[in-house]
Amino acid sequence: MRLAVLASGSGTNLQAILDTVHGHDGIEVVAVGSNVADAPALARAAAAGIPTAAFPLADHADRAARDAALADWIAARGAQLVVLAGYMQLLTPAFLARFPQAVVNVHPALLPAFPGLAAVEQALAHGVRVFGVTVHFVDEGVDTGPIILQRAVELPHARDPADVLERLHAIEHELLPEAIRLIARGAVRIDPDDPRRVLID
Repeated sequence: MRLAVLASGSGTNLQAILDTVHGHDGIEVVAVGSNVADAPALARAAAAGIPTAAFPLADHADRAARDAALADWIAARGAQLVVLAGYMQLLTPAFLARFPQAVVNVHPALLPAFPGLAAVEQALAHGVRVFGVTVHFVDEGVDTGPIILQRAVELPHARDPADVLERLHAIEHELLPEAIRLIARGAVRIDPDDPRRVLID
């Protein structure tokens, strides 16, 4: 299973992938891309000898052109799965069509609750006591794709988003590689009777 990873920031989820699944059980990260030219995630990938590229929106005519170039670059490296690891951009339907049911994202909330940006802040504003992480397939909506894995954590006294994110990052660093391993071994499929449901064998 050849992976392309997209990240916009520091790349801690990318690092978890590199540390736990890259080079194991036939899984290989073959490309790391970003919308941010100086994203630390790109430096992490380069240090691991993985090809990198940046696709800032300003370098392209529009989002469709940028995503077309990004998809071409990923496809040229033979990636079979695209992993969004803190990639803070919505992907166009045309991009998703290039990699059908092969784009996954990690989100710091128990979807369908609190989709989109500032998920932890949304949850805190609602006074929730249980937070969590979701790994899901990406569709044309915002964090609306079929759910692959979820894990919850009780934080009844949480007030500070940074503290919650620290706890959730530790879960992300386990859950995202776990989902990749399941997909790589062919254990994940969409229920033919219910396209909202993911079956794990």
